[in-house]
Amino acid sequence: MPSPTPSRRTFAAAVAATAAATAGLAATPSAARAQAHESEFRPARLRPSRRPNILFILGDDLGWADLSSYGSPHIETPHLDRLARQGVRFTDAYSGSATCSPTRFSLYTGRYPGRTEGGLAEPIADRSAGLEPTHPTLASLLRDSGYSTALIGKWHCGFLPDHSPTKSGWDEFFGNFSGALEYYSKLSGDGSHDLYEGDAEYKDLRYYTRILTERAGDYVSRDHGGKPWLLNLNFTTPHWPWVADGDEEAGAEIARRIRAGDRRALWHEDGGSIEKYKEMVEDLDRSIGEVLKALRRSGQEDDTLVFFSSDNGGERFSHNWPLAGNKASLQEGGIRVPNIVRWPARIDGGQVSHVPVFTPDWTATLLELAGARRHPAYPLDGVSLAGYLLRGEAAPARDLFWRVRGERALRRGDWKYYRGRSGRDQLFNLAADIREQADRARTEPARLAELKASWERTDATLLPYPG
Repeated sequence: MPSPTPSRRTFAAAVAATAAATAGLAATPSAARAQAHESEFRPARLRPSRRPNILFILGDDLGWADLSSYGSPHIETPHLDRLARQGVRFTDAYSGSATCSPTRFSLYTGRYPGRTEGGLAEPIADRSAGLEPTHPTLASLLRDSGYSTALIGKWHCGFLPDHSPTKSGWDEFFGNFSGALEYYSKLSGDGSHDLYEGDAEYKDLRYYTRILTERAGDYVSRDHGGKPWLLNLNFTTPHWPWVADGDEEAGAEIARRIRAGDRRALWHEDGGSIEKYKEMVEDLDRSIGEVLKALRRSGQEDDTLVFFSSDNGGERFSHNWPLAGNKASLQEGGIRVPNIVRWPARIDGGQVSHVPVFTPDWTATLLELAGARRHPAYPLDGVSLAGYLLRGEAAPARDLFWRVRGERALRRGDWKYYRGRSGRDQLFNLAADIREQADRARTEPARLAELKASWERTDATLLPYPG
């Protein structure tokens, strides 16, 4: 895939119509409005800036095409669309894995999940695994370089007493430890209460997204004593159960089932709908808009790098078209996610990039932008995009690698090697076939062999799955 070379504050953007054709965007009014603001080249506005504050926002199980700016035909996300117009929208961005906790491992460590024992859980479902406090993280490395650090929302990288954000570099934590909770009672699947401030339980029976939004707004508005800050804001929206703001009765029924011992109550397999999912995604968008408004009022907007993404592809009510597969799969629908980056002081708005990137790249990028030192004993698997973003360098050319139990995938340029649970090696040209339906394995055997060998070389360096 050709890699455009941007100037100091601009990306080389492709024409919006080409983006729509390549990415399969639906021709909705909201998508058209968003694309109308995306431009090609523009002169750089040079001005000095300090190390950025970092507001890193994750949605939970949000699909690649669930935002109106990414082509959703029925969901309206004006606040995230505005964020995209003010920054860069990535069309070929990926999560570090296909489920919640391994992607979070890849973000916090900048490494493949399979480098650590806790990352082998896909996802963490009990108290036997977690992110070891001795492992350097994005937060610990930024804190060592003078940042204030906080995590608000879903942690999902292990449980107390051995694992927590405050043991892994975050000065402050407010949120939940497990992979999901009921939005009002804060009960997790095993019936335990799962809302904490630091390492102490905290009671608040309001709708969870409202609480996280309020906390995040307070954090970005605070006086940090002149120090730059990192806030990981990890919403659980729109992860199941399908409970929107105002659905107290639905939440109470799920909580009753949890207390009665129903371990699958949170999965809400007998509930939800496309309309309920739309309601939850649009609430996520409004909530992010509130946090961004608080940031603007604080006077820190220009010097704050805001990043938005999802931890993996969409779930059962997500709009994944034209992608195949969904959460837990290494097909495009399971790992391709929205990525939006805005930093007004340094990055021009209205840009679109088709460069393939994935979660560990952003760890490396943020460490470089913050001037943080990497730990030599824990080399990163991500590649910094700072040169591409800010210095006019070519986008990094390398392979993107994924591994989950029963599946493997590797992307190099436009080409993707994939082996699903059938055990059959497949090869797709994503530029021509984003839906992964035209298997080129027979017509391109040498390319298939080359990509497969590259995948196996990387896999040999990772921890094996436990038997």
